[in-house]
Amino acid sequence: MSEKAEAKATWRDPALGEARTLDLPGGTIRYHDVGSGPTIVFVHGVLVNANLWRKPVGLLAPDFRCVVLDLPLGAHAVPLRPDAGNDPESVAGLIGEALEALDLDQVTLVGNDSGGALSQILVTTRPERVGRLVLTSCDYRDTFPPRMFSYFKPAAAVPGLLWLTLQPLRLRLPRRLPIAFGWLTKSAIDRPAEDSYLLPALSSREIREDVRKFIRGMNTGTTNAAADRLDGFGGPSLIAWSADDRLFPRSDAEGLVRDLPGARFELVEDAYTFSPEDNPAGLAELIGDFAAAPA
Repeated sequence: MSEKAEAKATWRDPALGEARTLDLPGGTIRYHDVGSGPTIVFVHGVLVNANLWRKPVGLLAPDFRCVVLDLPLGAHAVPLRPDAGNDPESVAGLIGEALEALDLDQVTLVGNDSGGALSQILVTTRPERVGRLVLTSCDYRDTFPPRMFSYFKPAAAVPGLLWLTLQPLRLRLPRRLPIAFGWLTKSAIDRPAEDSYLLPALSSREIREDVRKFIRGMNTGTTNAAADRLDGFGGPSLIAWSADDRLFPRSDAEGLVRDLPGARFELVEDAYTFSPEDNPAGLAELIGDFAAAPA
């Protein structure tokens, strides 16, 4: 990778603060830690990174400590060891290890897209450091991945095919197609953030192998098992679903409300799946009010 391409691939928005490194039993990841106050931990999904949360974090950091993880989901900067597992359960384990390594307790955990599935797995396997749960539009039960992105499963099954599948996304125009970001955001993503989402997997075989492992490990049995155990999570929950979502049906949000005792349901207006991109102010207001409310 050229020096210029590497700079684009590893760019992180200044609102997130400097990138820091955590050496965990499951692998090395980067994270960002800004602000002070009650702690909110943000979890992204496949083929995006910490930049997904840059806009809400900029609004929340004056009142909250915002910890934003860069997970090994294809847009990360540091590849895992070649022998490391990277299926959804392993990545959820990494999140739990990160909370422990940072000595975080009673955090508000916020997940989006496949990061929401990871959050569900975490609170049903290692819930001890999570006090509150926020799920924005995300995978749930049999929607893992959503139908529009089901082509990733066969692409990840054959070595080299995922690289070939991603090649058109080197150009800006194909990125707005429904099979890329077209149904994830209403408007074009800021170019530096968008490049940081796609260039790592396009440019690095090791990064691409990490995301191949994750996609190959995506199994609706895992998300259904997590959903079946959600009633055991004792903390407050907020389902903040994108009002105009085209990938994750509102019936999934309603299912999460049923599965999580006492969950509060809100719509994020004027947003597709990536509400942190489309309506960061509306989402930040919901998260902030929820995280600051009495338990």
